[in-house]
Amino acid sequence: MFNSQVFVVDGLRSPFLKANAKVGPGPFSASELAVQAGKTLLLRQTFEPSEIDEIILGCTTPSVSEMNIARVVSLRLNCSVQAPAWPVHRNCASGLQSIDSAAQSICSGRSDLVLCGGTDSLSNAPLIFSKSASRWFSQFSTAKGLRDKLVKVKDFKPSFLLPVISILKGLTDPVVGESMGQTAENLAKKFNLTRRELDEYSVRSHKQALSSMEDVLKPQTQQIYDAKGNFYEHDNGIRPDIKIEKLATLRAVFDKPDGKITAGNSSQITDGSALLLLASEKAVKKFALKPLAIVKDINWSGLNPTEMGLGPIHALIPILKRQKLERKDIDLWEINEAFAAQVLACQAALDSFKYCSKVLKYRKTFGAIEPNKLNIAGGAIAIGHPVGASGARIILNLIHLLKKNSLKRGLASICIGGGQGGASLIELC
Repeated sequence: MFNSQVFVVDGLRSPFLKANAKVGPGPFSASELAVQAGKTLLLRQTFEPSEIDEIILGCTTPSVSEMNIARVVSLRLNCSVQAPAWPVHRNCASGLQSIDSAAQSICSGRSDLVLCGGTDSLSNAPLIFSKSASRWFSQFSTAKGLRDKLVKVKDFKPSFLLPVISILKGLTDPVVGESMGQTAENLAKKFNLTRRELDEYSVRSHKQALSSMEDVLKPQTQQIYDAKGNFYEHDNGIRPDIKIEKLATLRAVFDKPDGKITAGNSSQITDGSALLLLASEKAVKKFALKPLAIVKDINWSGLNPTEMGLGPIHALIPILKRQKLERKDIDLWEINEAFAAQVLACQAALDSFKYCSKVLKYRKTFGAIEPNKLNIAGGAIAIGHPVGASGARIILNLIHLLKKNSLKRGLASICIGGGQGGASLIELC
């Protein structure tokens, strides 16, 4: 809960581009994605980029040349060199963390106008050498003279050339030793979810996204172009021809051979950015801005890392308690679709008196969220999940949906690798 009003002035995102293993890394770095979306976003404002007080961006996989990616983006957008810019990293909720940090900065009086959001180019996540390979290369490079180097050559093994895929390492919890996919399998077992239920939910995500392409997704998306002049206008992971029969043929990725989590009912590896402009009441008046929404509250919660997918409901219940709201008071909901199993497990837990009362400390059964109020424009299963950007995307999407449907209040939530959840309450102006 914030001690002063925090307004969302505007927002824009890039198309979310699905990684293609056959083609290799995508054409955009994380900073390029943010800059292209940011240029258009700032061009349509009543103030100059130099008027922005602070720039905060979430990112989980910056390249080696953009470690403070917020600073790189801010300078390329012609923000003031005096404006502080800094990155945040809270795994899947990095984009939401940037919004929280921006809101806190505004409430403290430190800033009045903040550019925030998130960006990631997961297809460009680096490949790294194993420790044994790194040790050999280090020893070879420091060997003195040709003789010593030839001696080291004899120790070389072809396996040294096999890289470690950093994104796979990043998607594995180092404490419990389980991948994010395995945690989804845990939830499918815990709540007795069937493979068909997961696949049916995935079909729904794609169909909802496809039907929302023109009137919801397109207005929040900025066309971008690469160095070769190729244009990218829309999210390219949405499958118009998706069928439950096709999904049923896909093999389990984790609990082989009988697991339920497949590539078809999981979020996609994606490149993308999502940016928001947040402003204080003072900035709204100064620049004659017309805010879209108010960030009413943001909450964070922790839970067992092996069940990280339940993080959204752990984060959203405290918001409702603080704001004295019931389920019926929320017009629309977003739960980021890391996995179909994770969203359906959240629904099952909310519909369980035992889980609500004993775990969530809610006085009664909360009840599953109505399907016609949850992720009604699809989600990450169809659109994609560029980790650093997703937390900002679901907020931007929620605002567009509320406006389109003439509704007032929405709640967006997201699970976080490592066993956390984040949620935000948004009200339309």
